[in-house]
Amino acid sequence: MAEAAPGRRVFLNHLDSYCGRSIGEYLSTCVVGATLQSPDEEEEGDENGSDVEFPVASEEVYEIVGTLSKPESTIPLFAMETYAVPSREALLSHLLECEIILYNITEDANQIEEATWAASALHKEIQTFTKQKIFILISTIMTWGNTKPLDAENPEVPFNDQDFRKRRSHPSFMDYINAEKHIVKLGKTKKEKFSTYVVASGHQYGAEEELFHYFFKMSWLGETPAIPVFGDGNNIIPTIHIRDLAVVLQNVADHRPDLQYVLAVDTSMHTLEELVKCISQNIGPGKIEKVPKEYAFLRKELTQKQLDMLFVNLRMEPVHLKENFNMRWVAEEGLIENITQVVTEYKQTRGLLPLKVCIHGPPASGKTTIAKELCRHYKLHYVRINEAISEKIAYLEEIVAKALDRVQVEVELEGEDVQEEEGENVEAAKELLEAIKESMKKNKGRLGHEYLIEIMKDKLMSMPCRNQGYVLDGFPETYGQARDLFKVEDDEEEEEEEEAKGKMPKFNEIIIPEFIFSLTASDEFLINRIINLPENEVVGTHYTEEQFLQSLKRFRKLNTADTTVLNYFDELEIHPQLIDIAVYEDSENSLTVSKIIKEIGEPRNYGLTDEEKEALERQAAEERIVKEAQEKAEQERKEAKEREERMARLEEWNKQQEEVKKQEQELLEAQSIPLRNYLMKNVMPTLMRGINECCRIRPDDPVNFLAEYLFKNSPDIDWNKR
Repeated sequence: MAEAAPGRRVFLNHLDSYCGRSIGEYLSTCVVGATLQSPDEEEEGDENGSDVEFPVASEEVYEIVGTLSKPESTIPLFAMETYAVPSREALLSHLLECEIILYNITEDANQIEEATWAASALHKEIQTFTKQKIFILISTIMTWGNTKPLDAENPEVPFNDQDFRKRRSHPSFMDYINAEKHIVKLGKTKKEKFSTYVVASGHQYGAEEELFHYFFKMSWLGETPAIPVFGDGNNIIPTIHIRDLAVVLQNVADHRPDLQYVLAVDTSMHTLEELVKCISQNIGPGKIEKVPKEYAFLRKELTQKQLDMLFVNLRMEPVHLKENFNMRWVAEEGLIENITQVVTEYKQTRGLLPLKVCIHGPPASGKTTIAKELCRHYKLHYVRINEAISEKIAYLEEIVAKALDRVQVEVELEGEDVQEEEGENVEAAKELLEAIKESMKKNKGRLGHEYLIEIMKDKLMSMPCRNQGYVLDGFPETYGQARDLFKVEDDEEEEEEEEAKGKMPKFNEIIIPEFIFSLTASDEFLINRIINLPENEVVGTHYTEEQFLQSLKRFRKLNTADTTVLNYFDELEIHPQLIDIAVYEDSENSLTVSKIIKEIGEPRNYGLTDEEKEALERQAAEERIVKEAQEKAEQERKEAKEREERMARLEEWNKQQEEVKKQEQELLEAQSIPLRNYLMKNVMPTLMRGINECCRIRPDDPVNFLAEYLFKNSPDIDWNKR
């Protein structure tokens, strides 16, 4: 019988999710049939009576199509097509175009119903299939959560793929096991047309870390002295690297095995305590703390589903993977054995690469102010010689003090041994502490070169500096200090030979700074800056006149030599950026900080937490309320002032009007006196007599009568002459 052409078009739901993105990206690079068995083994399979035609490897890669969990998500580059499905009929039409259908239900329980519908809908169309289709349900080992041990007398016997019919689900995952049973049942009717598989995935990790992200993030942030382990931590958690899960699915798609149920777990059997301890030691504080299970329910970062998964206790062995599949494992032995690689993936995928900065410059150039502002902006760790030495001495003294306390407890307990804390070598700590103090005593408070380099290297190699990064303030000062601080601990003779040949010196990439900023300014500028400082800021500091001039002279001497610290970084092709602070004339160095931030770019961290965002939003709201209240009060003040000014102007205008009227009245009165006198003398006597006469006679026409009377009795007319 001719072998069927392999299917290459793959449907995968939620291509933008953690699991979907990782699986889709991997399968899009896989040659179809690449994991198949050798031809001899395939013939043996045919002789055993298998009626399924195995495909052969081709040069074609899988074409990935599917849906997105969020319409606004960015379409993955590996996806040939993505579907925003308006109806089940439309979705079915897309499913029918694919030879392989993958449905992942491990991340979103809402996909369970859609997955069972999709399998049923395809099964109803089975008569229309021209070639075999396969349906793979990506489920979870939580459907084994309540399974009893195979051997009650030996509970350490692990489960394997053949035991899947004995599995009993965790109560919260009943929908999952019902979906598994439904999918398996549909694939039993016509395997040559429609085969179905269930891949029970262990707890996934890798890249973004999924379930274990809670512990990775807490460790990376370094805000707690110990990482919590909920309960006794003795429960065994089956796990699998997300890329290994993709390889399992590739094998199922290529091989189409007879067994419909496949356990996708690695070979590890790590407990919760072992996993958390490993994460803490490799990216966190290095310590764990066992807390009651009840504490886990108070963690709002963890959902109930995630808590159920963390508390599962299952021993599982991936027999089918090891015996039948061509697995190219990424992490076969589990997370702990591959933690270095996993941590690297985690940091790269999350964009949590450390930001390492060195600030170089003369005294009074503002190194400390700039360094601390950069630490605040980027959430980095401030590293300075004096602070690092004090911190180291305090740490060593604490270890020695604890040792003395343990000795005292042993005496009180009549010689019983008291367990020493892991990672603490008391004798070595005591010896180093004494050596440091002796060195500082001999050098008048300054630490010798050897111990200074050791302390600074330990500081830069500390987990916080390796996670978030650091800002070095004014150190190293010389070429020799830089070389000894950043060199790789190799054979010194080999290093000298390479330097003699003119090769680039080896350096420790973990701690070497990525950005070097050298602040420059003239002596005159720096001296004037110190002179203009308030006296209270100078007292008790190294900015007194004598100390400052000595420091400045020493800096100039170190940086005019043939080989300076800047030469060292130039040789490594980490070229320092020179910044003339005098150009900005900015005593607060805010413009210099802005320039450096622009050169460095965006922060490389988790950004603000939900609490910080809420605090900022609350602060912004409070500031907005205060501002609005101030603006309202200012507006009311302005309106009241304008009202007062308007009333004052009106009152003044009224006063002016009254004054004008008064003056006009007085003027009229003054002007009317001569006229009144004239009338009273020459007109009014005759007129009054005429009016009296008119009143006595009461003529029919009083006006005409009065006129004639005035004419006849006018004193200016002499009637006799006329």
